[in-house]
This record gives sequence, C-alpha cells and structure tokens, in this order.
Amino acid sequence: MRLLLALALLPLTTPALAAHWGSEEIVAARILELHNAARAEVGAPPLQWDWRLAVAAASYGPQLAAIGRLQHSPREARPGQRENLAMAWTETTSPEQLVGLWVDEKRNFHPGVFPAVSRTGKWEEIAHYTQMVWKSTTHVGCALHPAPTRWTYLICRYSPPGNIDGKVVP
Repeated sequence: MRLLLALALLPLTTPALAAHWGSEEIVAARILELHNAARAEVGAPPLQWDWRLAVAAASYGPQLAAIGRLQHSPREARPGQRENLAMAWTETTSPEQLVGLWVDEKRNFHPGVFPAVSRTGKWEEIAHYTQMVWKSTTHVGCALHPAPTRWTYLICRYSPPGNIDGKVVP
C-alpha cells in the first residue's frame, strides 16, 4: 500500500505527461530499473523504492520550478538523504534520458576515495553517478515535476546518503 501511495504522489498526473511517459507505476519502475542496472555493473546491491523518499522528492518540485534552475535543496531540509537533480524541456526528454545524464558521468569516473574519483579532477562531474552506485545506499525515491514553464524536473532522493568524503567508491 505504501508503494502505491508514493507512486500516486509522483507528479505525473497531467494527462499529457501520463500519455507521453506512462503511468506513475511504470515510470517509477523504469527509474528504479536504470539505477539498479548501473549498480549491477559495479557489483552494488539493488536499491529498493522508498515511498517516503519519493514523497520528499515530490515536495521539492514546486520550489525547483519557482527557482527555474537546478539547485539542491538545503541539506538540513533532508537529513539522512542525498539528492540528484535533472531537468529537461517537457515532452522532449524521457525519464530514461534524464537518469541517463547521471549514468553518462561514468565516463569521467575512476574508482578511488571520494571525492578524488573524477578523471577531470572535478568531483561535481561524477557526483550524480557515484550517488547512484554508492554501495551502502539502499533506498531511492524519485519524482518528476512538470513546471508551468514547460520544464520537467527529476528529483531523486537516496538513503543512506553516499558521496561521503574519505570513503571508497567502487
């Protein structure tokens, strides 16, 4: 019941988006599948969908839309969670493509101790990917927020948090 509640709260309720991307349940399953495929490649255990994280992610969507650009929510507003963000013009980019932006960061990743795990020397260029595959992270919940400006925001929350300085990344 809790999983269904979280999926129902994903802000994909507009008929146009539901027709374009599929039901909330289908989109959540696709997002989780992409995360777990990336984790399997590095031997990390699969994540579980967490309705509380999905609700927390959804609650940040209106603020992101008001800001009009990607800006992480304050860490104190999401204790015990990390956050990945992406945005794209509505109806031009699928949820898979949005998550794919994070997976593509793998090309600049090399295993080591965080934050020194980027081939470019800029940890910010691989932080979405490393959070996705962080081995001690066990849960994820995500939300899509279509803004009136025609941008759609993808917000994913993770727990326990990854990207911890001084810890090994696979």
